[in-house]
Amino acid sequence: MKVKVKFFMMREITGKRMEEVEIEEGATVHQLLEALSEKYGREFKRRIWNEFGLPRGHIQFLLDGKNIRSLNGFETKLKEGSTVAIIPPIGGG
Repeated sequence: MKVKVKFFMMREITGKRMEEVEIEEGATVHQLLEALSEKYGREFKRRIWNEFGLPRGHIQFLLDGKNIRSLNGFETKLKEGSTVAIIPPIGGG
């Protein structure tokens, strides 16, 4: 199945603002992040995963506009045509 990924961070790594990704039917957000980590390598992995192999808590992940924390977290299943947005923390002051 195909899902879209919007990179609001890491454009310098991916070279893209958005990408359509082919992933197996029933894949989770976690599996998508693993696939993207394999594709884009060490720097992508370093920015997404912490030292314990878990996605970093300060990054927001939205699935079709909803924070995955309000769904089933990283085990949320993707559907054909879903859009996942990877959003960095917003600084201010």
